[in-house]
Amino acid sequence: MPISRRDFLKYCSAAAAALGLGGTDLLRLEQVLADPTAPTVLWLHGSSCSGCSVSFLNYIAGSDPTDPGDILLNHVNLAYHPVLMAPAGLPAYQAAEAAYSLGNYVLVVEGAVATQFSGRCCWPWADGTGTEETFLSAVTRYAAKAAQVVCAGSCSAFGGIPAAGSNPTLARSVRAVTGKPTINIPGCPCHPNWLVWALVQILLGKGISTDSSGRPTALFSSKVHSNCPRRGKPKDTVLGGSGCLRDLGCRGPDTQANCPAQKWNNAQSWCIEASAPCYGCTEPGFPGSSPFYKFPAG
Repeated sequence: MPISRRDFLKYCSAAAAALGLGGTDLLRLEQVLADPTAPTVLWLHGSSCSGCSVSFLNYIAGSDPTDPGDILLNHVNLAYHPVLMAPAGLPAYQAAEAAYSLGNYVLVVEGAVATQFSGRCCWPWADGTGTEETFLSAVTRYAAKAAQVVCAGSCSAFGGIPAAGSNPTLARSVRAVTGKPTINIPGCPCHPNWLVWALVQILLGKGISTDSSGRPTALFSSKVHSNCPRRGKPKDTVLGGSGCLRDLGCRGPDTQANCPAQKWNNAQSWCIEASAPCYGCTEPGFPGSSPFYKFPAG
């Protein structure tokens, strides 16, 4: 059964505080979502683990209504998502192509773009003749007609884990491959509130100020360490304590994100509150070559 409009607006109201929306913005968002000509959203998925999709779903599932697929498919003009949409195979491809033919959509990209072997390391779909298209080709083609490109997670924003180490598939960021500016919502995974915030700003027609790495300054202007509740405490030498985790590999002093205030899992906790060092997943250099954790000698 489709979710009622009242319940959907209840969801929007519950999300208002997390998204920073006031009453005027909520009213405008309601009008946009009710407009059949509202921007279409296409979500392509390349080299990654689907973690950002799961994170996004956790955000919506944590508030009434609790059926995220119903919200996305019936109340937001989401034309394609390889995990959420009911169709599969050719019908799913045709839905994406129908939206592509019209252009002017919001393109969300999850996952890095494999460029080795002319992109033949990652295949999102096949057309009606059985001819497969590489993700490299698909993301380049779809980005060209997009009104805005949003990178969900560090893999699409900066290359992330697929591009780490020897990088055998020559994975690259969406911006590096397409040459088109992107709004980067990094994280491994990206925080669902960050992604929803960016999509809402786009739907409302608001500009998004970004830093040199393409990250919204409204979300990524402060260092984790600056607002960490453990700042200034004696440094821990073993995991599980209550002190500063810097000597155990914490990258909070060099990582820009609002995790201390935003928290995760519907504001229940976050990495450092769970006694795990920040591992810098919102930074362009993530994951880097150094270990996430350090243990004292002996």
